[in-house]
Amino acid sequence: MSEDVPVYLKNGDLVKANDHVYCSPSWDARDGTPYSVGRIMQFLPPADAPKGEEGKNYVYTRVRLAWYYRPSDVSDRPVADSRLLLAAIYSEVCDINQLRAKCHVVHRDKISDLSGWKKRPDRFYFNRLFDPYIKKEFEVIPARDVRNLPDHIRELLISRYEYVVAEKEVIPDLTDHMRLCDNCQGWCPSPDTVQCDRCKRFFHMRCVQPPLLAKPTRGYGWTCAPCSRRHEEEVDSHDVRHNPSAGPKALKSNAPPARGRGRPRKDKSLAEKEENFPVKHFKLWPFRYFGAHTVAEDTLDEEDLIFPRAATRQGPKYQATVPPAPDPYNYPPDIEERGGDSTVEVLGVINSLTDAEVAEVESCKKSLTRDSTTASSVDWLTEVIRRFSDAALAARPFTSVNMKSSIRSEKWKKFETAYTDKPFSHEEVVAFEDAIALHGPELRAARDEVPNRSMPEIVRFYGHWKNTKLKEENKRLRTKGPPPKPVNRQYVSEAERIGGLHVGLSDDEGSIVAQPSKSPSCGACRTRESTTWWKAPKGLPTNILCDNCGTNWRKYADLNVRPVREESVPTSKSKAIEKREGTPLAGPSSKRARTSVSVQSTPPPAPSAAPQVKCLACSKQGPLGKVLRCKKCQFRAHSGSIGAIVDPTSVESWTCELCENEETLEASINHDCLLCPRAGPEERRIKPWPPADTLLRACKPTEGQGWTHILCAVFSPELTFTDASRLRLVEGLSTITRHRWTTKCCLCGEVEGAVVKCNDCPKEFHISCAWKQGHKFGFEIQPVKSSRRDTTITTTFKGESGCMNALVSCKEHDRSKRDIYDICETNEGGETALQVYCQAYKQAPSNAHGLLRKARRLDNILNIRSGAETNGSVASTPDPGNPDPECSRCKSQFSPAFYRVDSSSAAPSWLCHRCHYETNDMNGKAMGMMVS
Repeated sequence: MSEDVPVYLKNGDLVKANDHVYCSPSWDARDGTPYSVGRIMQFLPPADAPKGEEGKNYVYTRVRLAWYYRPSDVSDRPVADSRLLLAAIYSEVCDINQLRAKCHVVHRDKISDLSGWKKRPDRFYFNRLFDPYIKKEFEVIPARDVRNLPDHIRELLISRYEYVVAEKEVIPDLTDHMRLCDNCQGWCPSPDTVQCDRCKRFFHMRCVQPPLLAKPTRGYGWTCAPCSRRHEEEVDSHDVRHNPSAGPKALKSNAPPARGRGRPRKDKSLAEKEENFPVKHFKLWPFRYFGAHTVAEDTLDEEDLIFPRAATRQGPKYQATVPPAPDPYNYPPDIEERGGDSTVEVLGVINSLTDAEVAEVESCKKSLTRDSTTASSVDWLTEVIRRFSDAALAARPFTSVNMKSSIRSEKWKKFETAYTDKPFSHEEVVAFEDAIALHGPELRAARDEVPNRSMPEIVRFYGHWKNTKLKEENKRLRTKGPPPKPVNRQYVSEAERIGGLHVGLSDDEGSIVAQPSKSPSCGACRTRESTTWWKAPKGLPTNILCDNCGTNWRKYADLNVRPVREESVPTSKSKAIEKREGTPLAGPSSKRARTSVSVQSTPPPAPSAAPQVKCLACSKQGPLGKVLRCKKCQFRAHSGSIGAIVDPTSVESWTCELCENEETLEASINHDCLLCPRAGPEERRIKPWPPADTLLRACKPTEGQGWTHILCAVFSPELTFTDASRLRLVEGLSTITRHRWTTKCCLCGEVEGAVVKCNDCPKEFHISCAWKQGHKFGFEIQPVKSSRRDTTITTTFKGESGCMNALVSCKEHDRSKRDIYDICETNEGGETALQVYCQAYKQAPSNAHGLLRKARRLDNILNIRSGAETNGSVASTPDPGNPDPECSRCKSQFSPAFYRVDSSSAAPSWLCHRCHYETNDMNGKAMGMMVS
């Protein structure tokens, strides 16, 4: 490889091996995450370049980097210092064009002025190491501080490595003076050494009499023989002193003293010397593990592993205690011996058949199915072979074999099972692929996204799914051929080699916002003036950052997010960026310290430690609590989109309305929506019903103890809620017009159920059918004229005021020029658009009882009591000074409504609801009928 070729970054900086750099792909690929910090170990040519002398002339395309971690990457504890890193003995090969800029990372002990070091840009430090495999942190100390070693081992360690990695509890032993055995004067390694509690001298466990097999248990001490004898003599002579032993003074540890902040020095030459401090490397690494699980003599071997180690996982604590196997000649009668005909399951005997029998099997197999996909299915072929084998063993003709039944019985299973799984629906496949894209091959996480499937089904489907993807890739290769290989460039002349290689992505690629809005505002510090605007990570009020905040976020993962206040929210009609819960920027702002706009000295936001759950309404991730998950059926949705108010202490035990009703039986056990077509018997076999993998499981009880989907209740204009904050109970089903009940749905073709009309075309469909087909559900705010503001209910959402309308639109309509808020989209106060709409437009009138509101709706339908209403006898609200009115006729104080009686007396008199209509009936003014 051409080690003499200089490498330059986009900004002109020369980088070489052991330099520290920022590394990151493009903005879209990294999804707004900060830069990673790494140390260049070596530059590499293309992977397919020839080895040896022939490959030296190829241009570098890769680089091996030793990574550093930020504390927020490995722990949920907030760290105030954004310049602190964690080293790691972990490296990866990356594209050389991902190198961004140069930085400096040194050990804490090499910095004389830490405060001044952190004030300079692109400066980091470390004093600990994190192992990504053991998931544990270790201390990092200079190799010269290790003194408790034989001279030849210590000199070799210092000559090879600059630092040593060890556990925190081992550091005092390593940095102490060399410990020698008081008997043999040999070096005492810590694992094989005991110390006398009285004279503080060290001994090999093998050198004491009698030899010790193990160290004393924690909490107990050990004394040597002379000290024990001396103590016994003191006890016998009653000359026991309670003061400390007069033995040799304990040796002080040589561990580095605690550091103070000190007074910052402004010595630039010293700072530059610290940046360029020479660091020794052995086989590309500046440190190695030398802790509690290291044998000192093994470090002399160059091939000894340098990685951190943990205690052994052998012994009864980790392994099961297996009882001895039974005697094969005296097998217990209650245990069935394995290997016989009663325990062996025959999978196939095709290999023992004759050629004629095999030909007959092949001809019979072709007649079992005409579907090419089924004929090539592994599960189907396995079951066919098993059934043909059973027929051969039972001497039955092969023509008797059929595949009509999908059930089979196996000897090791108590019940009959299907030989193949039920096919995954389109929604389940989409949810599974989303989980794989998010979590990778972590199938337990994928199982949470598809709750209706068992873990074995998920594992089997994953295998079939991978084979399907491989089939598509092979088909693409056969039709279009293999993709062209990148051309590996070589140096043409020596002058080109000396000129160097210019690599790296420019820092402004895709990250700079060229034309921000008319009134741009930084998503962190709220400033409105900046020379350059950068894209912001998700979770901020705006989607741009100023130059200062953008630099701090990309390089130091540090943002000073200023909390949003209601009076400072802009009123312009601009749709802010969608809020995604669970990002490191979504922490509670009340817990962040109020500091100045200067970002370099502020602590980073506390990362969210809550597990992420995917909402079925918006398909976005959120922490458990904002997104609720049913304990029984695993239904998942934002709490604000289903009207759930849950105590933070009972989030994990929350159950949805339908699961809760199965225990309380407060409403009907038939969970079909009253506004949708009834489900057939095949659909009802799905447990739970409605399925838990769709938002249509979110249902609310009606005033008649039935059920409706939340979507149907919210997007049907006639329906209201008794309590709009919790979306309970649904009222007004009887007010839906007859036309909507008798119109055929254009999606499912059913006449049953109530339809709604598309906001952009004359099509009419059921709300549940529209949701299944992926139609657009949302809310739009229309401006209201000043002349109509007194008669129109207006609301404000994300700074936009007007009349809020719920809309359902076909998915093929173009809505790019309209501001439509999604169901789960939140405002600055954390309320969803659905919550704001329901509280403003869906709350039933509270001036009358629910039963009275129902009666009035039926009255309006039947037009029976219209005469009574026109005669001025309308229900009135009693005077607040007289909160307990009494009926002047029957003396009752309990009624859904009281009616004022015209009287000349000063004190008003009232009639209850019953007496009012009885009086009207006797007077011939109206004929009423109460319907409950």
